[in-house]
Amino acid sequence: MRDYLTAMNDFEYPRTVMDALHGQLTALNACVECCDRHALPGRIALFWEGRDASSATYSFTELQDKSARFANFLLAQGVGQGDKVAGLLPRNVELLIVVLAAWRIGAIYQPLFTAFGPKAIEHRLNSSGAALVITDGTNRSKLSDVSDCPPVVTVAGAKGQGLVRGDFSFWAELDNYSPVCEPVMLTGEDPFLLMFTSGTTGPAKPLLVPLKAIVAFQSYTRDAVDLRPEDAFWNLADPGWAYGIYFGITGPLSMGHPITFYDGPFTVESTCRVIKKYAITNLTGSPTAYRLLIAAGEAFSSKIKGQLRAVSSAGEPLNPEVIRWFAEQLNVTIHDHYGQTEVGMVLCNHHGLAHPVHRGAAGFASPGHRIVVLDDNHQELPVGQPGILAVDRSQSPMCWFDGYLGFKTKAFVGNYYLSGDTVELNADGSISFVGRSDDVITTSGYRVGPFDVESALLEHPAVIEAAVVGKPDAERTELVKAFVVLGSHYPGDAQLAETLRLHVRQRLAAHAYPREIEFVSELPKTPSGKLQRFILRNQEIAKAEMAASAKNIA
Repeated sequence: MRDYLTAMNDFEYPRTVMDALHGQLTALNACVECCDRHALPGRIALFWEGRDASSATYSFTELQDKSARFANFLLAQGVGQGDKVAGLLPRNVELLIVVLAAWRIGAIYQPLFTAFGPKAIEHRLNSSGAALVITDGTNRSKLSDVSDCPPVVTVAGAKGQGLVRGDFSFWAELDNYSPVCEPVMLTGEDPFLLMFTSGTTGPAKPLLVPLKAIVAFQSYTRDAVDLRPEDAFWNLADPGWAYGIYFGITGPLSMGHPITFYDGPFTVESTCRVIKKYAITNLTGSPTAYRLLIAAGEAFSSKIKGQLRAVSSAGEPLNPEVIRWFAEQLNVTIHDHYGQTEVGMVLCNHHGLAHPVHRGAAGFASPGHRIVVLDDNHQELPVGQPGILAVDRSQSPMCWFDGYLGFKTKAFVGNYYLSGDTVELNADGSISFVGRSDDVITTSGYRVGPFDVESALLEHPAVIEAAVVGKPDAERTELVKAFVVLGSHYPGDAQLAETLRLHVRQRLAAHAYPREIEFVSELPKTPSGKLQRFILRNQEIAKAEMAASAKNIA
């Protein structure tokens, strides 16, 4: 294991990598980096598992052949360097072929999450001006309701199932084209991905990811995930989202490491099956997925205990209870990692670097980044004072984000990129997550981070999930309210609510416990699994306004 301070201070990478970071390398192609250079006889790129337990493996050589064929098809349709190619595809080999083919000709791949409805798809396709969209028979009907939809290529089912008149048939077209297609060589500043932010507080905004970001994706995969040649790796995230395409595909494939796809809904049974069948040792996913596994208890832990070497979490803060459970029940360390679509992963408890791990902290700055905490005047804060997490771009050569396409942003102030998340610097140099800036609760003059209250609630055996928001209150400005999802054997009654209030009060402080608890069957989340506290908060604001209006009328 490398020393963290050495990695931060030396930051030693090959000259070609540093050239790429500064946009000076003119011989860079994502398909070459993630496929061609690893296309040796028998070298596996993908382990695929179907929902019915069917399986297949694909080598880098096979992907090189098929991506070249599809690249030639794209060229025949007039698609070229800088054009956008959208993929509305599940986790099948066709997705990888499309991604690599687009990259081979210098086109930009645009992922579309398969759970999106027609309006979400329409917004993204119309915003990008995609030249072509590739989908499968299951998702094809959504595109029929998309206005100004570009030409469609469909991965048809048996006997052409899912094809619409006028569509290209994916596999039929592949057979018509040569397996030889020279990659278009670009600079590190040229884009290869078009991403959209999650849009939890407004319309989803597009941003381009330059080729030099591959260096950052590979660095994270090596240093934070600690992906080793002997590991069997599985990233649970959907490649329709940043964490899935950045670190489930690009990072590991650029290292020549095989990836795992499971084409099916997330269940405890399927997760156990894939981990056992493919001897997974290195797992990455979201706290939402891990909490669902924990809820299954021994039905999950008994089947995979001792199997995993390293587990990583990203997407939202990792509650301490999850960390304890994985250590006690699975004998494995799970580490929290923090990042955004805009900047990748910039703050981590690194599996591959030796540094202190402060339980509940998001971790330390990733090598190649300088992370600071700023006050409202954008001055750097010392230990123990909450403020906004920011990236000092002047001292962060791994930071590649340069703004949104067609959208102005207030995220850049001087040399800083402002994340919008409230954090606190710890004495050991690590940083703890407090919450989204809008999520922090002000009650009786105190600032309360919802994450701490949620983590305390999750320590109670009755609680599966929790979301904490500030409810408008005339006396306290806001009071702390918790929305709680219970295990199936627990009654959501007044007695349990009082038990949970006392449980939190004893662990935190008199001002931080939830004065109101509402039991719910589910919590609002983005399609990628991130908690949407603002929906609950807005509901409480609306209720308060209605109550005040009714009082005035009376």
